[in-house]
Amino acid sequence: MRVIIFGATGMIGQGVLHECLADDRVEAVLTVGPSPTGRAHGKLREIVHGDLLDLTAVESELAGFDACFFCLGVSSAGLDEREYRRLTYDVVLSAGTTLARLDPGSTFVYVSAAGADAQGRQMWARVRGMTENALLALPFQAYVLRPGFIQPRPSHTPFYRLAYVVARPFYPVLRRLMPAAVTTTEQIGRAMIAIADHGAPKRVLGAVDINAL
Repeated sequence: MRVIIFGATGMIGQGVLHECLADDRVEAVLTVGPSPTGRAHGKLREIVHGDLLDLTAVESELAGFDACFFCLGVSSAGLDEREYRRLTYDVVLSAGTTLARLDPGSTFVYVSAAGADAQGRQMWARVRGMTENALLALPFQAYVLRPGFIQPRPSHTPFYRLAYVVARPFYPVLRRLMPAAVTTTEQIGRAMIAIADHGAPKRVLGAVDINAL
């Protein structure tokens, strides 16, 4: 399969990219984002594009793919709802509507968050929930992942390397105490590949579903 990854330089995206490059089912990977990944691999190609709200300049290179793994996300800390919606809903739908038009038979897997709810009381939950609903209504096979606590993989990026060191001691404890809320970036990547390969039993998947896939 041929895969596009948005957000391949982030904590989740780095793990997803690693799994895609290691999996024989994935024959080609295209990353799209404002900065390069720093990776070199025979099946990896990169598009460095800063304005993800307007993909017109690069959309000719986005056709002919089987799946898109959307791993890009921002924290709502310090943002009002308008700005958070622009960086979440608008950016995700920019990619989603473009790929639904270019590759209508493709699969789109979006990393959302546990607690997302379009009717929720918290601003971030509402925006995430609205984003999920809009994606699921587009004319392709869309799936939503709602992980809880995510254990990152070791990273070359200093911030994520620190996150790995800090989070590593907590993962085994949380996995025993709250298995329904814990996963890893590697498991997210493998679940995405499995969804693109043969689908999933439901369209919105939590940590237990992700780990099972």
